[in-house]
Amino acid sequence: MRRPSHRSCASSGWSPGAKRRRRHTTRPGRGRWRAPDLVGRDFGAGALNRKWYGDGTEIVTDEGKLHLASVLDAGSRRIVGFALSEHPDAELAHAALAMAVAVRGGKEAIAGVIMHTDQGSEYTAKIFRVACIRLGIKQSMGRVGSALDNAVIEAWHSTLEFELRALEHFTTKAAARARVAAWIDEYNRDRKHTACHTHGRLRSPINYELVLHAAAAA
Repeated sequence: MRRPSHRSCASSGWSPGAKRRRRHTTRPGRGRWRAPDLVGRDFGAGALNRKWYGDGTEIVTDEGKLHLASVLDAGSRRIVGFALSEHPDAELAHAALAMAVAVRGGKEAIAGVIMHTDQGSEYTAKIFRVACIRLGIKQSMGRVGSALDNAVIEAWHSTLEFELRALEHFTTKAAARARVAAWIDEYNRDRKHTACHTHGRLRSPINYELVLHAAAAA
């Protein structure tokens, strides 16, 4: 059954009402290294593969928590990479990044993209930093404790949490994994988003990308 769209993602005007305050699963990484803020709350992208946003959240099940790491392309609001694990660590963040790179066509297609996250230890860890350097990705980080610095994907996770955590109950981790993957696919393919507006129509992230590709090829 189709879930109602968040008011910022659909043209129906439906509002979910008050949301739960999301509990963050990231903590500031130890050590002195931090990436500079290359975004400065300028969330527009102008094109695909210019700005990506990464973040993590929790999925609660009767068997314990799962942790979701996601990568969103600001150019179309599409979730281009995600991964689920029992541990909110650098390997999970790296897996989501690896999926995003594969979905976008590899290193050559995404070189120079800005990857904006919080200062969580999973994003300051060596495995993640080395991957970004190898792929030509520019890391960017907001301030500690400022959700507004990463508002694009914070809002996306809030929508996911409202629809899955508030409206569904998962008895097993396997069920949660399958439902989260299906929800993300539905969002990418079917959810009309106010940021995806062309020719007087709101479009889903994937449909919006198809329009952009067609225009570039014309």
